[in-house]
Amino acid sequence: MSDLAAAAALSGLGGAGGGALSLNLQSFGGLLRRAGLPVGPNETLAAMEALTHIPLDERRQVHAALRAVMVRRREHFEIFDQAFLLYWRNPDAARNAAAMALLDGAKERGKPPPGSRRVSEARSPPRPPPDRPPAPDEPPPMDVALTVSERERLQGMDFEAMSADDIARAKDEIRRLTLPLDARPTRRFRSDPRGPVTDLRATIRASLRQGGEILSLERRRRVVRPPPLVALCDISGSMARYAQVLLHFLHAVTNDRARVHSFLFGTRLTNVTRQLRHRDPEVAFEMVSHIVPDWSGGTRIGESLALFNRQWARRVLGQGAVVLLITDGLDREGARGLAEATARLRRSCRRLIWLNPLLRYEGFQPRSEGIRAMLPHVDEFRTVHNLNSLRALVETLSHVRSGRTLAA
Repeated sequence: MSDLAAAAALSGLGGAGGGALSLNLQSFGGLLRRAGLPVGPNETLAAMEALTHIPLDERRQVHAALRAVMVRRREHFEIFDQAFLLYWRNPDAARNAAAMALLDGAKERGKPPPGSRRVSEARSPPRPPPDRPPAPDEPPPMDVALTVSERERLQGMDFEAMSADDIARAKDEIRRLTLPLDARPTRRFRSDPRGPVTDLRATIRASLRQGGEILSLERRRRVVRPPPLVALCDISGSMARYAQVLLHFLHAVTNDRARVHSFLFGTRLTNVTRQLRHRDPEVAFEMVSHIVPDWSGGTRIGESLALFNRQWARRVLGQGAVVLLITDGLDREGARGLAEATARLRRSCRRLIWLNPLLRYEGFQPRSEGIRAMLPHVDEFRTVHNLNSLRALVETLSHVRSGRTLAA
């Protein structure tokens, strides 16, 4: 007899509907909630009702029934499947998890899939507090040493020097960043009774409803909206650590506003806009890893920019687009064709901002051939190596600037 059938026998399912199976379903719903799924009492009650209509010794039918009533979004299917395997004590759960981890090992050996990783974290018990609370009769401890808060230390820490826990906290900070790009007037107009422009056509149409008498003037206003944002991010070996964190920034921006396009390049160019639009960051990055073949490889900046200019510039660089070029400028092909490609990219957009983590060094000098070829054609040259630099980028994108800028 399976675990599900045994639980049903103890609960007397089909009669009162309580007992061990009811408690197990409540506990299973709590596991799904801790894993990030929106499962509440309604879903748990629906699961109990669904199990009364199917044989409990058929594991596939139980799995299909529970997933049908407890999961509402397709991107949560994988997390539910992992939780079902682990919670209901499938003897093959460990082997299945290992097999899925091996499938993902092409990008990072030993890294479990996002659903399994989140379920494992949800099943682990909460960490105990580091220190016991002071007794009521004891005075609270006071640390008089001059220290910097953990958040301030994190804001100024280099992405390359962060530990895994620091990167996790940095990702949480990045998700809270907002990017209010400066709005630009477009060619479109919309009706507005207080608009500055008289709408002659609308006025005549309104007069026809009054027998030809013009009783009032219709007015309109030009539509103002933020320009498109296009990000070209280097994912070569020298930029892999920074690209890992900056992808979270691009994911947050993509899901916060419209008209955001993201491209990754190493030895080739890959459009990841559709993948980053997925709301769940774990699933989005899993989809990105499957379509990007050159992560942490070489760098061909000139060829990648030339390919972008030929295939994508006219599609995504309209209406005063702002381009973020994220790279250290170290091209394996030297400077061949790099100046021409960067110059054409600059002519196609309203604003070209180069984000280079090498600029964090005080004694930085543009000695590389690639950096010297690209630098004359960018509007702004900024660093991007910690959270403070990202906040400064958000501020500068929210204001109109003229001329070229070199920012540390």
